[in-house]
Amino acid sequence: MCDVHEPALSPQGSRRRRLWELDGHAHCPVIGVCLPIATLRRVVDKVLAGHALAEDYELHCGAIAECKRRTPIAEAIQRELDLRCALALRQAAKAKTTDALADWWSDHCERDLAGALWVTLTHPRCTMALETRVLGDVHMLQHQVGVARRVDVQRFDALAAANDALTHEMVELQKRTQRAAEEHARRSELQQAEILQLRAQLISRDTAAAALREQLNAATSEGGPDRARSLRDAERESHQRQALERALHKAQHELDRQRQRADELAAALAQRELRPMASSDDVAAPADTPPRLDERSVLCVGGRPASVPVYRELIERTGGRFMHHDGGDEDNVTKLDATLAAADLVICQAGCISHGAYWRVKEHCKRTGKRCVFVESPSAAGLKRALAELQPVAGSER
Repeated sequence: MCDVHEPALSPQGSRRRRLWELDGHAHCPVIGVCLPIATLRRVVDKVLAGHALAEDYELHCGAIAECKRRTPIAEAIQRELDLRCALALRQAAKAKTTDALADWWSDHCERDLAGALWVTLTHPRCTMALETRVLGDVHMLQHQVGVARRVDVQRFDALAAANDALTHEMVELQKRTQRAAEEHARRSELQQAEILQLRAQLISRDTAAAALREQLNAATSEGGPDRARSLRDAERESHQRQALERALHKAQHELDRQRQRADELAAALAQRELRPMASSDDVAAPADTPPRLDERSVLCVGGRPASVPVYRELIERTGGRFMHHDGGDEDNVTKLDATLAAADLVICQAGCISHGAYWRVKEHCKRTGKRCVFVESPSAAGLKRALAELQPVAGSER
């Protein structure tokens, strides 16, 4: 605290000191802290009726030299500082003593350092001791700000490096997932072809077995000499048929397992597509942003069961109400008409529904004029693109 009885630097009563009346060592912190360099350059250019060609540091030093005496530049800077700190000037006017001014400085320097510095140094009750204290506080604050800024820069560099590493890892994971999905599709096609071949062989064996049974019955009724041989042939054919049935069952089981694995991979890929990335989160493309659905009902027809929770999360996050029909695999296809009637927008996973459901969706939307987007592959990215195509309609219905 300053001594209340210590004489002020300005003995003229309530008159504030001017910029050129401050001590020389106060001009550097006042100009550096209270005026951004862009503002200082604008003020100097206006006085000189041109453009100052000096660098920032040279401009700062030149302004300090000009402010040590009353010059047009010093008067212009004085007016600019009074204008920028008008609110602080009105607040500090209530301080009638040096102690009150010191308390005001302590209370405001952390909230508005520039305004508090200018108002305190030019206040009529600012003494030499208070000026020394204020300039010392500003000097230390500048050191602290510099250290904090270096720490922030280091922390930003570390976060940027971590973000780059995570982005690279995510891209590699997406590539591996895509390769796994493609490999699964290839194996699934091979297994489907093998199942068809096994079914054809089974039908052929069934036909041959039926023919043998007919021959056996005929031989039995006639009592021919080849009866025992026909019985052996029929038994052998029965064993072969049983072996084919076991092979078909095994192939069907492997296909179901591969389908389940594909659903898990698709769900994992969809979750990663929806997961926000650090820092580049922050840089999402506006064209991929789904529109606000504002309580409209969105019906998704088809899609893999593992992807349904991802679709629900994406649509409900944009404000819509999620509806789903599997396209005839498990849900009754006759219920599709009622579900379509209750929907405002329709997204049809064309590659994952039955032909009957596909034509029902197309005919209903054409007849009612309802907005419908057909998606070829079931994925969260495909659903995002479908919602983006609906954006003009969603915007016009608001």
